[in-house]
Amino acid sequence: MIPVLFLLIKRKKMTVAEKNLKAFLAMIRYSEGTFSKDGYRKLYGGGLFTDFSNHPNTPITKWGITSTAAGAYQILFRTWQELQSKLKLTDFSPANQDRAAIELIRRRKALEDVMAGRFAQAIVKCRKEWASLPGAGYGQNEKKPAALLAVYKIAGGSIAA
Repeated sequence: MIPVLFLLIKRKKMTVAEKNLKAFLAMIRYSEGTFSKDGYRKLYGGGLFTDFSNHPNTPITKWGITSTAAGAYQILFRTWQELQSKLKLTDFSPANQDRAAIELIRRRKALEDVMAGRFAQAIVKCRKEWASLPGAGYGQNEKKPAALLAVYKIAGGSIAA
């Protein structure tokens, strides 16, 4: 399956809102350490899984933390189960990982901010969803806001005036 991001990229003309969403998703993947060709196959701690038929639900202990986080957006198994049911996702494919991430952004009431280019507001609203975002407070590798903003802009995102 083709990730939602790549479907947006292939379109001839994307709206500013679509560009901002694509850039924000890319920024999350960068922040989570999954911005690579294998990003959609990443397990917490850096290992890879091969079967996209379902979330791998592989608990891994690293750096004193045990997590089932997997995929491009490092979604926990329990979160995936909820999203899979709600969104009727049939597998853990890249496209469905993108859909799940967009739903997580929406659930945090940040989707309008993302699409409008209100980057700082969106980060604040999403930081409890992704441990790598600044201010998340989970004691993990939080990225610096300036680095994330740079990635967002390189990925085609724009900041609201």
